[in-house]
Amino acid sequence: MMTYLLKRLGLAAIVVVAVLLLLFSMLHMIPGNPAILALGTRASPEAIAEYTARMRLDEPVLVQFTHFLGNALQGDLGEDVFSNRPVTAIIGERIGFTLALICTGMGWAVLLGIPLGCLAAVRPGSWLDRVTGVFSVGMIAVPSFLVSIWALLLFSLQLRWLPAIGAGEPGDLGDQLTHLVLPAFAIGLGWVGYLARMVRASMLEVMGEPYIRSARAFGLTDRRVNGYALRVAILPTITLIGMGFGGLISSAVFAEIIFARPGLGKMIFDAVSDRNFPIVQGGVLVATGFYITVVLMSDLLIAWLDPRVRSSL
Repeated sequence: MMTYLLKRLGLAAIVVVAVLLLLFSMLHMIPGNPAILALGTRASPEAIAEYTARMRLDEPVLVQFTHFLGNALQGDLGEDVFSNRPVTAIIGERIGFTLALICTGMGWAVLLGIPLGCLAAVRPGSWLDRVTGVFSVGMIAVPSFLVSIWALLLFSLQLRWLPAIGAGEPGDLGDQLTHLVLPAFAIGLGWVGYLARMVRASMLEVMGEPYIRSARAFGLTDRRVNGYALRVAILPTITLIGMGFGGLISSAVFAEIIFARPGLGKMIFDAVSDRNFPIVQGGVLVATGFYITVVLMSDLLIAWLDPRVRSSL
């Protein structure tokens, strides 16, 4: 298990370095002087020179990347260009809103998608299976930003059931949960379809295994047989859920912009518009680290649950 963990950590480190290197390259491919883009054309030569020196823009890209990576390993992601506040402090203020949105969106998708997939698998070819299939494909096909707009127009502006924008009053948990309903619904809807289809396919494959037929031959009830099948069929779904958190990070960007939530995605979007490179670099690093951590945890959970994986380590 330890060897498996070290291999995964090594691959995760390579992915993080590759993402940051690609990000640095893309930021420096933007036409124009980064200092002028950030400060504006009316900035004085002294301000431009000070910004260039502070951001190390006069150094080669590889030197800048090495310096940023070394500081990041020590927990220093730089300073905001305009407020001179530490990037880590700004991200710390925003990341809680994004984590709440992502976890709520994936949580309700899991609670609905897995039972739908199980019901469709235990009754293949029935009307329930066909209806679940149609709805699953339909939910997958609709992008999250379109669901966000429709939900905003229908439930907030037309019916006035739920608030339209913001994250709720600080300290008021009920108000914050109310503001979380629509964006969490928007980003989680597509994953209900993904999970339902994955669980159905896995369950049908497992139901055809010899040990399931043997369990039926020994007279076990359908409920117990389906429970045994689900324990095995859920393993690929765990991997999909781990990858889904990464997909929800990109979906959260649209939801946070449309619903004006002060999350990590909206922060990165605003920083890109303002050419605030330290915020962009720090935000992308944190988002990438979160995604890799969740995927790594799902891999370790599968290795712990599945004896076949443990025996191959």
